[in-house]
Amino acid sequence: MTQPLIGVSTYLEQASWGVWRLPAALLPAGYPRLVQSAGGIAAMLPPDEPGRAAATVARLDGLVVAGGPDVEPVRYGAEPGPRTGPPARERDAWELALIRAALDSGTPLLGICRGMQLLNVALGGTLVQHLDGHVEAVGVFGRHPVTPVAGTLYASLVPEESSVPTYHHQSVDRLGDGLVVSAHAHDGTAEAVELPDPAWVLGVQWHPEMADDTRVMAGLVRAAS
Repeated sequence: MTQPLIGVSTYLEQASWGVWRLPAALLPAGYPRLVQSAGGIAAMLPPDEPGRAAATVARLDGLVVAGGPDVEPVRYGAEPGPRTGPPARERDAWELALIRAALDSGTPLLGICRGMQLLNVALGGTLVQHLDGHVEAVGVFGRHPVTPVAGTLYASLVPEESSVPTYHHQSVDRLGDGLVVSAHAHDGTAEAVELPDPAWVLGVQWHPEMADDTRVMAGLVRAAS
């Protein structure tokens, strides 16, 4: 079987390595490693002109929208709250265009943390700009259990309650059009959302790339095959 090509969106940051400090398109290594462990080929997708998103997605078998900074609240008609981070406008524009292109083309799509939130926004939903209890400490991933909703795509991949790596302070508020919640935290926070069949569209609030469980990514890779 040919390994499917999975595009993964990237950060765009000032970064340092060796003697250099330059703008860089970068991605924590956990993302491509998770794609590779699940049987896919990983391709990094740095921010580009939104008008190129459809042509980019057409070259892919599957798409992952990675975690990162807060979605700018103007994208869902809100003013920024006091604990909302600075905008990443190039990423917002590019990744929203990627999501829409994947939805239009039926390309399997996985949103991780920020990626799940952007999926919700792309479909007309809104976000809670701050919640407590889902970050252990600055720069430290915590863990908490999530419970699947029976009968969903997510539950077909991970049928039991499981402990997941988490680092987020924003979450889904009003659900986007057509989305259903497919996993919850114990405090009621929506931890996974998805579109019903026939699409393979799933968003998770946690960071599967920071753990050894490949089941979610393997589901994307199978769909992309």
